[in-house]
Amino acid sequence: MKNVPITLSLYFGRQFLFAVVVMLAALSALVSLFDFLELLREAAAKPAASFGIIAEIEFMRQPWTLLQILPFAILLGGIFAFWRLSRSSELVVARAAGISAWQFLALPVLLATLLGAFGTGGLSPLSAVMYSRAETLYNVYLRPGGGPLSLNGGELWVRQADAGLVPGGVAVLHAAGVHLEHNILRADQVSVLRLDGQATLLQRMEAANATLSKGAWDLNGVSVLMPGAAPEHIDQLDFPTDLTVHRVEESFASPDSLSFWALPGFIALLKRSGFSPIQHELAFQALLALPLLCATMALVAAGFSMRPSRRGGAARMLASGVGCGFALFMVSEVANQFGTSGALPVILAAWAPAVAGLFLALALLLHLEDG
Repeated sequence: MKNVPITLSLYFGRQFLFAVVVMLAALSALVSLFDFLELLREAAAKPAASFGIIAEIEFMRQPWTLLQILPFAILLGGIFAFWRLSRSSELVVARAAGISAWQFLALPVLLATLLGAFGTGGLSPLSAVMYSRAETLYNVYLRPGGGPLSLNGGELWVRQADAGLVPGGVAVLHAAGVHLEHNILRADQVSVLRLDGQATLLQRMEAANATLSKGAWDLNGVSVLMPGAAPEHIDQLDFPTDLTVHRVEESFASPDSLSFWALPGFIALLKRSGFSPIQHELAFQALLALPLLCATMALVAAGFSMRPSRRGGAARMLASGVGCGFALFMVSEVANQFGTSGALPVILAAWAPAVAGLFLALALLLHLEDG
């Protein structure tokens, strides 16, 4: 009898995992179908976007889609698995044998947590690489001329360390008319403000145009202005920088195109360069909270589907479980918007929905088990 709880937990775990995998495949196919039809609609007026290109874009988006729907697949798969076990009276028999809900739920919740951890640490890097490729194809074939730099109106602001004039100095560079061709970044009307540690202006440089080369901006037609001195004109000047074309591209990229492991370093780069890292920090914290969110969805599914069918109201309980899951999704989206705007701290915006859902599920399970 000592092995009965373990055997039942393994059995319930297999049923739960199978239902989640089936639900993940079904939801992924459904979402991909609608997304593919939308891409075909957009490609109707783009002769260069062939059916093969559209299919490749959709295929490259698959890992990202799986990552987005994983919590809902766990919720719906868990509801189906536990409802089926309850309907067949297997849960009733387990309880009659003296096995508590916490014992046979241990493995399903652990599996949900591991699925979330795999999504964060394993699927996220693959999703980032393939999603980035999908975005590149989309920009080339369906949105010509709308590369990643266009997200900022073709303008670039950079803040970086500059010890060329004084120790601890700072340089602020503004480039208008930024465009990328053949992996070469060019800009017109470039202004460089060189400040000391107290933000006092030491020097200003105005250039007609510039090219970002390895380790420096190549400024052309430069006017150098310093307080109390006449302007100095220089035909060509190299201004050191730690930016590269790849980093500039990434700075305008969606957080979805960066993996969980790459986000911390990139957030630090954004802070050094003067860009706002809020969206990337929110994406990092959301990935960090994904295992907890998946475990919460498993508990919510159990809480709303383990009611014995003989008591009636099963359909209402199942509908309540699905509604609760989608309400949790809406709360998460609202919190995400507040976090993006800066109205809520990033950690609170990312973690609050999962923690709130966890408390709700635990309260419901305690009521069903002991109430």
